[in-house]
Amino acid sequence: MATEVRAGSDGEQQLMLIYKKTTIPKLPMIILVSLLFFLFLLSQFHIHRRTTAHSTAADLRIRHGYTSYDSHIERQLNKTLNPKLRKIWTTRDWDRKVSVFSAFFDSLKRRSLLSNHSKALSIGARVGQEVAALKLVGVEDSVGIDLVPRPPLVVEGDFHAQPFDDETFDFEFSNVFDHALYPWKFVGEIQRTLKSGGVCVLHVALSRRTDKYSANDLYSVRPLVELFNRSDLVEVNKVDGFGLDTEVVFRKKIK
Repeated sequence: MATEVRAGSDGEQQLMLIYKKTTIPKLPMIILVSLLFFLFLLSQFHIHRRTTAHSTAADLRIRHGYTSYDSHIERQLNKTLNPKLRKIWTTRDWDRKVSVFSAFFDSLKRRSLLSNHSKALSIGARVGQEVAALKLVGVEDSVGIDLVPRPPLVVEGDFHAQPFDDETFDFEFSNVFDHALYPWKFVGEIQRTLKSGGVCVLHVALSRRTDKYSANDLYSVRPLVELFNRSDLVEVNKVDGFGLDTEVVFRKKIK
């Protein structure tokens, strides 16, 4: 564009035309580029969230067929109260399972995840083999919970609503995560009753479906990490635990 400017020299007026090139100001261009870059990043973030949410949902699936929580409890009791199973658990299975669980717990002691001074809980302990194993390796202050009690090793309790005060235990173990109809409640109760700095160990199946009494199927560790939102993931190990193939260890964050 042309701009007219008048200047005088020795009384004479001169007309000067100064031509300026029309350009886009630098600041608006910077803002435009920054805005476009921000929108790009935002779109990638939402894509990532959708993908992650989809993956997590796909990796933990609640089984259909339960019309109510009562129907879920009734189905679990059908297994726990089965007289043939209870006879097997308390006779020919007893020594074998106590021996295997003792080896698991002894390994945890060697890795400083469990000690003789730990106050320990076994969740879904049935007739108490895990509790007996804990006591055998020196963890005397141990107890189990199950829908059906078996004193003195197992007290009555629902793992969706543990009958214990907040921050009661130093150590909690379970191999029945797959029986939880509401996995978030199952984990929430563990984190509630576990002391700060306490350890939770789960044995789960990732490579195969569990038995017909299971309420959910787990396909990766990712959902557990998300559910244990007040804890840090410590270890993930391969195990051979009565049809369960993976050991997942969490430590509750210190306040």
